[in-house]
Amino acid sequence: MLSAQDRAIVKATVPLLESGGEALTTHFYRTLLEENPGVRPLFNQAHQANGDQPRALANGVLMYARHIDELDQLGGLVARIINKHVALQIQAEHYPIVGACLLRAIEDVLGSDIATPDVLAAWGNAYQQLADILMGAEAEVYQHKAEAPGGWRGGRAFKLAARVEESAEIVSFYFEPVDGRAVLDFSAGQYIGIKVMIEGQEHRRTYSLSALLNAGQYRISVKREAGGKVSGFLHDHLKVGDQVELFPPAGEFVLHGGTKPLVLISGGVGITPTLAMLEAALPSGRPIHFIHCARNSAAHGFRAWVDGLAAQHPQLKRFYCYDDVDGLLSQERLDAWLPAERDLDAYFLGPKGFMKAVSGHLKALGVPQGQAHHEFFGPAAALE
Repeated sequence: MLSAQDRAIVKATVPLLESGGEALTTHFYRTLLEENPGVRPLFNQAHQANGDQPRALANGVLMYARHIDELDQLGGLVARIINKHVALQIQAEHYPIVGACLLRAIEDVLGSDIATPDVLAAWGNAYQQLADILMGAEAEVYQHKAEAPGGWRGGRAFKLAARVEESAEIVSFYFEPVDGRAVLDFSAGQYIGIKVMIEGQEHRRTYSLSALLNAGQYRISVKREAGGKVSGFLHDHLKVGDQVELFPPAGEFVLHGGTKPLVLISGGVGITPTLAMLEAALPSGRPIHFIHCARNSAAHGFRAWVDGLAAQHPQLKRFYCYDDVDGLLSQERLDAWLPAERDLDAYFLGPKGFMKAVSGHLKALGVPQGQAHHEFFGPAAALE
């Protein structure tokens, strides 16, 4: 429990974080990764290079400082952090390393006039409070996943059973456990962590599970990203029979049951978790509107599969929007494609610009804010 003095000091730093938080977190990541090469596999270097990760951390630190008196107001932030940590297998021993680098960044960036011993002590205590919350919650999740039917802890060897070209840039990979035993089930919308070795270097990533569990196989569908180290490796080098390590499924962005009309909206490779959601929702009989946007028809994966389901299930309506033919998804087009009754459940994801637009469209079209759900493939960002 933080003292009143510590809380007051942390809250007093909010204006500094609002104006210079990204510079602080950029310095933090540089220090962390340069001096602790053992943690590099836990971070996507592309997200460091384009600034997404420092911005996301700066926002998280700012939110924590603002709500240091009322941590319950952090909403889904803590749950998102816990799930991402579990998917990448962040361990208790990583927290002291991160804490030491964060305090050094505060001291280096803010300077000794601002980062006084009292300020550093308060932030050290505040960090430890958050670390204790996260470590405790993550330990419970690790134990639960290890004890659940088909569950495990840490990395588990899987081999590639099949790979399928889904579009000009998306390939599906089907993995089955090397030990032949059962695997952990998951909720539609969740993702899985993967560990691969590329030129002797370890890399970890998370990918959405793009199909429900079938015959003990996990499926991920990966877009080749320009300059993407891991996506390029999976596309160009991973062959049937090759082995990787997978970590247990995780994620709080999951499909919830109900009878309201369901709207699944995706852009690009954001389609992947909506596929599992569609598969899970069809048996319920609820009306489903499946809306997908792609740059062009060549980049559009899974169209034949969705079209086939629509032919079998009258409650499923599907709509497609191609940038090169239709332009970007407009509010007017989305209005025409949504159910007439706006008391619906919407799930959307894709590139950040796409998500920001969809978020605004849904709000303007009367979809209740609490019924519009989204997730980021990379570091989270504000949609407003």
